[in-house]
Amino acid sequence: MPMSIITLTTDWHQHDYYTGAIKGRILTLCPDVRIVDIVHDVSPFHQQKAAFIVRNTWPHFPAGTIHIIGLQAESPNDPLIIQHKKQYFIMADAGLSGLIFPDGPEEIYRFVPDNKDTLFPVLDQFVPAACSLASGKKPRDLGMPAEDLKTTHPVRAAIEEGIITGLVIYIDSYGNAITNVTRDIFDRVGKGRSFEIYPGTGSGLYRITRLNDHYFNTPPGDILALFNSLNLLEIAIYHGNACELLGLDISSSIRIKFKD
Repeated sequence: MPMSIITLTTDWHQHDYYTGAIKGRILTLCPDVRIVDIVHDVSPFHQQKAAFIVRNTWPHFPAGTIHIIGLQAESPNDPLIIQHKKQYFIMADAGLSGLIFPDGPEEIYRFVPDNKDTLFPVLDQFVPAACSLASGKKPRDLGMPAEDLKTTHPVRAAIEEGIITGLVIYIDSYGNAITNVTRDIFDRVGKGRSFEIYPGTGSGLYRITRLNDHYFNTPPGDILALFNSLNLLEIAIYHGNACELLGLDISSSIRIKFKD
């Protein structure tokens, strides 16, 4: 039987004891698993950022992987086990499922934890469920199909006549601004026309009139736009920090105007 993988995504700081406690409990209950840190230090309670990271990392893990998502873990509702594409996701019923799976997951179960009064649900509720799955149990062995979930959906780019208004949904470690404008929407609205991209306020101080295929197509220090490996429009500066220069943050507007 292959070794099970349990991943961790949290909004804890590295100097907190929480991560070490979680790993210790996992290795106590299921010592044969492999623990993988997807990310810690997500901005506290920032569902959109955590969901973006999980949504774009889980497809690269093998079947059977168990993902613990320790964000807004305290909830009056019993926690969830989601089964999707032969992987498992354990999380609170706090709206993350709709952000991670915009088209809906395959199966959702709600399980009743043994320790309902804990102040550390990831440790006392999520980890035992994860280790039960690692031992070969199925979500249906641990809970019942869930209904009436708290659901939050990703914000879509707005489309008007010849104009796309998108939002920055993620800022990476280079200060690149990743938006919710997909290549499909860009091509469908643009229809091959020339365009102007206004990052930030759209005041006209900065504008981009072409798309790069690679970051290095632009000289160091210049602003650029390209569709990244996720096919999302990204605003960047080659060898620079676009968000600092342009004053961009999560939910900042990006406006694209196509010419007639």
